[in-house]
Amino acid sequence: MDKTQTKKATMNTFAHSKVTVVGAGAVGSSLAYAMLIRQSAREIVLYDIDTAKVTAEVLDLAHGTQFTGATTIAGGSDISLTADSDVIVITAGAKQKPGQTRLELAGVNFRILESMLPQLLALSPNAIFVLVTNPCDVLATAALKITGLPANRVFSSGTVLDSSRLRWLLGDRLQVSTASIHALIIGEHGDSEFALWSQASIGPVPLAEWKTENGHPLSLDELNAIASLVKTAAYRVIEGKGATNYAIGLSGARIVEAILTDEEAILPISSVLSDYRGVSGLAMSVPTLVNSRGAAKPIDVSMDVYEQAAFEKSAAAIEASLKSLGL
Repeated sequence: MDKTQTKKATMNTFAHSKVTVVGAGAVGSSLAYAMLIRQSAREIVLYDIDTAKVTAEVLDLAHGTQFTGATTIAGGSDISLTADSDVIVITAGAKQKPGQTRLELAGVNFRILESMLPQLLALSPNAIFVLVTNPCDVLATAALKITGLPANRVFSSGTVLDSSRLRWLLGDRLQVSTASIHALIIGEHGDSEFALWSQASIGPVPLAEWKTENGHPLSLDELNAIASLVKTAAYRVIEGKGATNYAIGLSGARIVEAILTDEEAILPISSVLSDYRGVSGLAMSVPTLVNSRGAAKPIDVSMDVYEQAAFEKSAAAIEASLKSLGL
């Protein structure tokens, strides 16, 4: 396909695209706003059972559409508004409290999904479901079982945001544009996640060979400190303002765009794996090809012995939470 054909195909996809955001809280509203100003889809629907809240959010967003191009915004508390969606992004769930781990949220949010997903699927039988609700790995695994859909159509945002945080911290430390930093956080989106340092690079230069201002690469202590800041970033934001919303809104919009434009992007989303480095039946974040089919193909990536051990530890943490839910 040449550039003209690609452009026409992308425009045609946009012209007929519909995305539903479930949940009009801080994350859902920020995601709808990000998609609106980025023109991620032709039609955005914001759905929530709180009529007054969702109505107010939709009005606030709609009042600015003069400045956002062709994308439209609608919504309400009637679930039929979600019908015939191409992508459904679920942000609804119990709010994470200061000091509370993502895995501790699992029970309450699982029950919300168990009630809601069958209704959404009945109205949009061809939709791709993207979960942003935490703990997203556990809930993506549960959602697959609830819906009975293939693994490519039900997945979570995983460590897309965590990886963006990592790149921002590295860029700030090394004074390099984040666009030129290639580094990933993988595993659980939570306390057992880890940086895939062995594959990280700055432009074409492996991170292990990139010299800092003192003429030496970043030390192991510095790398560990950066990884720790990524891991605790959400807790610091929640402590200060009660929720993380802007960055996850932007990263969610990025995932939606990769699906609707059939981009073939590689993103660290979390889908249920099958015989991936010894892991099966669990949703974990690994580099994954994302296109119009959703999570089309997890990409096998080399890990050193320490990273493989961290990957297995992360899998064990998710599995333990699933067992506590009886899944």
